[in-house]
Amino acid sequence: MTTIPRKKKANIPHLIGYTCTICHRHYPYEEELLTCPDCGDTAILDIDYDYDVISQHVSRESLRKDYTNSMWRYKAFLPLEERDYSASLRVGWTPLYRSLRLGDELGLKALYVKDDGLNPTASLKDRASAVAVAKALELGYDTISCSSTGNAASSCAGNAARVGLKTVIFVPERAPQGKLAQMLVFGAQVVSVIGDYRETFNLSKAAIDKYGWYNRNAGINPVMAEGKKTVSFEIAE
Repeated sequence: MTTIPRKKKANIPHLIGYTCTICHRHYPYEEELLTCPDCGDTAILDIDYDYDVISQHVSRESLRKDYTNSMWRYKAFLPLEERDYSASLRVGWTPLYRSLRLGDELGLKALYVKDDGLNPTASLKDRASAVAVAKALELGYDTISCSSTGNAASSCAGNAARVGLKTVIFVPERAPQGKLAQMLVFGAQVVSVIGDYRETFNLSKAAIDKYGWYNRNAGINPVMAEGKKTVSFEIAE
């Protein structure tokens, strides 16, 4: 089981707990819990919501009247406190294009392409990082950290820089130079690790545990998937 140290207690009435993706056991919601206490660090948790509580604040009509042109229009469906997120980078609400020629070539009646390359650091990973950064602030952290070969690290650094969080990024020694430059531009402290991604991940996890940083690693923190799901909400709308 992996946890994060408690800094503050958040008030999030629409969260009811977690379900383990391996044993399917349910656990009550605790901010510091990251993986299943019974199955160990390989068992990622899904976050469970009380949709009756959410429905008191969100409806089709309220979404139609919401002119928030970012992923934060869906904040009621995220594991965060109710507050204003306009100070964050404008992530999401990216264009959805109908691809006529490629659709014809593939024999599809209607093919659409969601262009998340227009997010602030040019990737879908901004959605996950935006939620991770918001959660780190909510819990009182001053540093966020992850291991990555590129996009996730750049996204973490960019979103953290916007709100004044420090960032420590662990990268394999073969990480692309262009991505390293992007992280450094955003002010991240970059640690180049001699070894593959697994060794990089393990070192980042050990450092996060030792120094008490917020853990943005997607393979271990359940809030990451919650940010990414907003792309599906946009497509549905």
